[in-house]
Amino acid sequence: MSKDIKAIINYLDTYLTRTGRPSIDPVEANAVLAKAGLLSDSKDRPGKPLRNLLRDGQLPHAFQSGGKGSSWTIPHSSKKTSKIVPTASVATKTAQVSSPDTSQLDKILMNEKNFKSAANIDNLVPHNSGLYCIRISDINKLPKPFNTFLADRQHNIIYIGIATESLNKRFLNQELRANGHGTFFRSIGAVLGHRPPKGSLTTKANKRNYKFSPTDEHKIIKWINDNLQVNWVDFSGDFESLETGLITKYRPLINLAKNPSALQLLYDLRKECVQIANGL
Repeated sequence: MSKDIKAIINYLDTYLTRTGRPSIDPVEANAVLAKAGLLSDSKDRPGKPLRNLLRDGQLPHAFQSGGKGSSWTIPHSSKKTSKIVPTASVATKTAQVSSPDTSQLDKILMNEKNFKSAANIDNLVPHNSGLYCIRISDINKLPKPFNTFLADRQHNIIYIGIATESLNKRFLNQELRANGHGTFFRSIGAVLGHRPPKGSLTTKANKRNYKFSPTDEHKIIKWINDNLQVNWVDFSGDFESLETGLITKYRPLINLAKNPSALQLLYDLRKECVQIANGL
């Protein structure tokens, strides 16, 4: 192994340790290395130089999460990360799932034929517990560099979540309609360039649940309705294990918790929003 490759691996290991993340994808990793002067990057195809090294086997601890031809995951070189092969989708209808058959739930939830426009679901989402998935119709509707991050993952899944009590309350109202404190809504709003009103959390007990102005909320909701496709499945059971498994497997762009490819840039944007809302 050359000194240059060792330097790249050591730098990425240090970066993962410092940020508390289990892994990183090639586009973000290449940007981190380019900033440190350890590897150039391609403006037309971000992450290409590092992907070439990965294809040549220069980072032997990295792997393709869905087998040959799928996107790459780069974990810490001292830690073993399980390779997870995605389950093929099958045509089936959304249904109640309460058994531990996670493969069946995966097929139902992720089947693209079951997805509906976010604009047309207000009278459809039930008050039952369950899981939900959010896709974007055109990844280029995301601002740069998030569109390139998602392109590197070779799918259009941007969020997977759980509603332990009510899909209608958590998924529809909080995450898509800003009625409450939806994690996804706050993240996608930040990604789209919106920021909360300065000092809006200074009198609040919770100093992290920022909200956008009503005008910005309407803009975000319109963007959601125009660009996102959603699906959900009723479920009652071991939510934590299922959510962890699905997020680890698909690495949705906007998920941070439990995500082996969580984006540091998204962490930073949310931190900026919290600081603004606290008047900092």
